Amino acid sequence: MASNASANVIRTGSGSRFIIYLLLIFFCLYYLLPLYVMVVNSLKPLSEIQAGGMMALPSEWTVSPWFSAWSTAQIGVEATGLRPYFINSIMMVVPAVAVSTVLGALNGYVLTKWRFKGDTIVFGLLLFGCFIPFQMVLIPMARMLGLMGLAGTVPGLIFVHLVYGIGFSTLYFRNYYQQFPTELVRAAMIDGAGFFTIFRRIMLPSSGPIAVVCIIWQFTNIWNDFLFGASFSDFDSQPMTVALNNLVQSSTGVKEYNVHFAGAIMAALPTLLVYIIAGRYFVRGLMAGSVKG
Repeated sequence: MASNASANVIRTGSGSRFIIYLLLIFFCLYYLLPLYVMVVNSLKPLSEIQAGGMMALPSEWTVSPWFSAWSTAQIGVEATGLRPYFINSIMMVVPAVAVSTVLGALNGYVLTKWRFKGDTIVFGLLLFGCFIPFQMVLIPMARMLGLMGLAGTVPGLIFVHLVYGIGFSTLYFRNYYQQFPTELVRAAMIDGAGFFTIFRRIMLPSSGPIAVVCIIWQFTNIWNDFLFGASFSDFDSQPMTVALNNLVQSSTGVKEYNVHFAGAIMAALPTLLVYIIAGRYFVRGLMAGSVKG
């Protein structure tokens, strides 16, 4: 009787697991369907797309839409392709992410291990800055960029994203450093270590998990941003997202959908690669420091 009951439980569990896996596969395929359409149609000649059957595999495979989107597609009044704007995005994202992460680590370090009068107010204001809608800062930020001589430049975009990202990076590092043993910092102080020595030799080496979270979060937000890029950039300093929108809007007459699909994939590839390579570290970093002990 016991063995029969166990066998029934095993069969029931296997059946439930099969249904769960089947549902997961279905939702995964459904979620990936737009990506499939984009990839397949970016490898087709335009004539095949115009003939219908966007879900079908290409009869004639071609990578010319990718070359056109990268270097020869017309954006605005010039046929420059997405290449210079991709470089603009890289030049904007890398320093903005690096500096905001370092400043967030310093802020989190100060707000947890070098407490001062009013530190909770400072942290509250930084936290409040995380939830200010982008639209509220457009006019004052444009005024500040004009006064600083950074309007319509890549350094101006770096400054904008740096200011907007410090609140998030501070929040991440402050919560992470709260779980760090204060006794270790005090012992280093007794041994004569100063502010930056403790930060460089004790805090930073243990900050890998939360640094990955901060870098991925900042990279994704800055790379995918459209509003700040459209508001504060000139034609020569536009990021990838704005250039992609202009590529679609600039098409006159026949819409080159295969080129548009290729450009959209190019714009999404960096963030996709970041999550593929470091996605598991992102989850670990979110969990790190969340439980004491």
